[in-house]
Amino acid sequence: MLRAKGHGVRAIARLVGRSPSTISRELRRNASTRTFRLTYKATTAQWHAERRARRPKPAKLTTNDRLRSYVQERLSGRVTAPNGDVLGPEGPVWKGRNKPHRGDRRWVKAWSPEQISNRLKIDFPDDPDMRISHEAIYQALYVEDRGGLERELVGCLRRGRALRVPRARTRQKAWAHVTPQSLLSERPDEVEDRLTAGHWEGDLIIGLKRSAIGTLVERTTRYTLLVHLPREKGYGTIARTKNGPALAGYGAITMKNALAATMEALPPHLRRTLTWDRGKELSAHEAFTDETKIPVYFADPKSPWQRGTNENTNGLLRHYFPKGTDLARWSSSDLQAVAETLNSRPREILGWKTPAEALNEHLRSPDQLGVASTT
Repeated sequence: MLRAKGHGVRAIARLVGRSPSTISRELRRNASTRTFRLTYKATTAQWHAERRARRPKPAKLTTNDRLRSYVQERLSGRVTAPNGDVLGPEGPVWKGRNKPHRGDRRWVKAWSPEQISNRLKIDFPDDPDMRISHEAIYQALYVEDRGGLERELVGCLRRGRALRVPRARTRQKAWAHVTPQSLLSERPDEVEDRLTAGHWEGDLIIGLKRSAIGTLVERTTRYTLLVHLPREKGYGTIARTKNGPALAGYGAITMKNALAATMEALPPHLRRTLTWDRGKELSAHEAFTDETKIPVYFADPKSPWQRGTNENTNGLLRHYFPKGTDLARWSSSDLQAVAETLNSRPREILGWKTPAEALNEHLRSPDQLGVASTT
């Protein structure tokens, strides 16, 4: 693009942060030769790069028996007693799966590929043939075409995964949806004292087959709302695809829409803030805030006490929606009936009033004159 716009070699080098000689060499080596002039084209350059990257030479572990034996011994060599007796359990038979869950594994030396690669330089300082990178060892284990090592040796690696985790996944941020503005430390101080109604805590309770129910609890009055999250059309019939649509009922967009519909039914003065768990079901919180004008704040990781009211209410709800059951079988009217049951139960924290009565008192207070009650 820059070359097509008429920029010179040094100007391009400054813009992309590279040496002018690097840019000059790139333009010269990867220019299109089938045109009247030697013109640089990105597609042609990519073709040249892929052509040069092809290497017909076989993998080092398939041709060097001594190197292969060294690597294999450090990976899968058995743990032995001083007298040579093999120790430890035999472990499971390789079936192409991950290491056994809560089961015995065979006792082996289990050096990591990085340890093997670097130890070769110490054990064979003057033998260049006894060199291999840790990435080459990983590829020999996980990539079928590279070969050289038995596939079952992946069970000797520390993680024991049958499939290698893509690098892009290892770089993913666990809480990428949590913005600096949505941290709990940014929440207004008035939320903490519970004197003003309209500050909510929320979470999901999860059931079988990816079913869920959204729970909302008002911090001051303990008033409870339940969010109906039916499965999307096609769940169970459409084959699951990577990065495909979330059909379980609590994907980011579905969750945002259901939560917004529930909270927009409340009077404006009862829609002040929402404190949520760190779950990614509310990753569309910015769109939710734009629609409802309700700011969302996320609790800190592994800190359920920061949403103690909601956690306690979830425990009460498990009487009606036990773990290990399909929560999608309950209709919206069923959830409303359960919410009304909790809201009509007297609470010691409220002076033995019910959450519904406490909410009505707030609505009838001098600050809320002219606002209809919930009864």
